Amino acid sequence: MTATLNIAPGLVLQRLTPPLQLADYKLIAFDMDSTLINIECIDEIADAVGKKAEVAAITEATMRGEIKDFKESLRRRVALLEGVPVSSLQQVYDERLKLNPGAAELVKACKAVGMKVLLVSGGFTFFANRVKERLGIDFARSNLLDEADGKLTGRVVTQSWGDICDGAEKRRTLLEVASLLGVSPAETIAVGDGANDLPMMGEAGLSVAYHAKPKVREQAMVAINEGGLDRLLEVCR
Repeated sequence: MTATLNIAPGLVLQRLTPPLQLADYKLIAFDMDSTLINIECIDEIADAVGKKAEVAAITEATMRGEIKDFKESLRRRVALLEGVPVSSLQQVYDERLKLNPGAAELVKACKAVGMKVLLVSGGFTFFANRVKERLGIDFARSNLLDEADGKLTGRVVTQSWGDICDGAEKRRTLLEVASLLGVSPAETIAVGDGANDLPMMGEAGLSVAYHAKPKVREQAMVAINEGGLDRLLEVCR
């Protein structure tokens, strides 16, 4: 049985002994929706056409790991967005999207010790690119929504790297960027909250669950269950 250490309220460690040195890591990878930011973007876009409950139910089951095929889950949800005005995306960004507590502070601390920052998301480029710019993130990979005549078509566009950024693609992207930087997987940190983050978290030298689903908390080396993302700095000095 794995020893679990509650080092402070809402901060749980497994299979590691603090304190760690942030400077020992060279790359940190973040999931976006419900990790770096406070919302699941697809649920909020669906709200524009009165389908939030329907889409959110699929999202929740997927993040819990009850729907195993993320690609099929995403296609089902995106299909429900057909006809949504593209302008609704900007409205979601302006009115609903906020950075999660401690996100800016943690990214700043990582960059201060020379780490590179990767955003890798099963969400959408419209939001990922804006969050990337807002936080000064180095690399981003996410899904591209197809649009025509100012409306979403209900499809995802195939990009140079593939069709949909699912758990396997998140893992591959982490390893690809690490390789580009000339660093080992052991020198990476992966932060997420849902089942599709587990493949990349399994490769990283340090895996961090942020306000995550039970399955993800159980497998992460660090579980931040209360407070902001910058609580990682209580573990990595």
